[in-house]
Amino acid sequence: MKSLLYLFLVLLTPEAASAAPATEDRKEVANLELDTLTEDSFDLDNYELNLDKEWANLSLLTSHPDGAQEKGTCPTTLRPLPEQEEEVPLKPLVTTPAAPKTDAHKPDIFGPLTELGLPTCLLCVCISSSVYCDDADLEYIPPLPKDTVYLYARFNKITRITATDFTGLKKLKRIDLTSNYISQIDDDALGSLTALQELILPENKLTSLPELPDSLIFIDARMNNLRSSGVRPEIFQNMKNLHSLYLSNNKLNYIPVPLPENLRSLHLQGNNIQTMHEETFCNKRDADYIRKPLEDIRLDGNPINLSRFSSAYFCLPRLPTGRLQ
Repeated sequence: MKSLLYLFLVLLTPEAASAAPATEDRKEVANLELDTLTEDSFDLDNYELNLDKEWANLSLLTSHPDGAQEKGTCPTTLRPLPEQEEEVPLKPLVTTPAAPKTDAHKPDIFGPLTELGLPTCLLCVCISSSVYCDDADLEYIPPLPKDTVYLYARFNKITRITATDFTGLKKLKRIDLTSNYISQIDDDALGSLTALQELILPENKLTSLPELPDSLIFIDARMNNLRSSGVRPEIFQNMKNLHSLYLSNNKLNYIPVPLPENLRSLHLQGNNIQTMHEETFCNKRDADYIRKPLEDIRLDGNPINLSRFSSAYFCLPRLPTGRLQ
């Protein structure tokens, strides 16, 4: 009875009966082949050829009898790697920023731009409302911030002051241009500076003075080439607060009159003054007139003989300094 039952099952599942021995055979072959793979079976000089051979062997060991590949086994052939496209380097994008539009006198963190393309406060030194441009090889007045109060541009190569150099600088109180090469100041370059108090121009090449604001209290034009013909009549008369006028070492032929009443110090030494009038300092119509503020007058280094003009300075608290013989 058992024999008949077994025979019946075999007839119903012929594939299962044949598969079992086949599977066992494959296992034995695989074990045999793997046992034969030793270190000597690899040719290191032809590594790529050996690698292809071994892949083929493994594919035979794991392939299904009917040609179907078993799940989880290695493929019989390697898929070729996709060809890599050649990289094309990108050209760098170069952009040129547009230059900012600047106003020559527009306030900025470093001030307006000069003709050299540098802001004034990089070419010079700006501290608060003061601009220091000393010894900077300047050949012109740089554009200044609108809030400039004090300008120092000493020891440069400036040759001229133009009508536009100080335009709009309503707060400017002091201009110091000592030791330059200034030979010309435009007539309307300084007259509109209503806040200007100190004009310092020694050691230049000036032959004349332009129109000056009445607000000045200190004028220093020593060591120039000033001539009497270049100094306008009554140029100093309306300067009510002028207390110091230094015109020494020039080429003046006479004392510029009339002088403001509050003048304290007048330096004219080293000129070519030869004479003076009775009303140069005093008022001949008022014998009691005394000019108290004017205590410092220097006429030494001039050809004038002060002893010949005693009536011209009797109203002064102190005698002028100069030649008496």
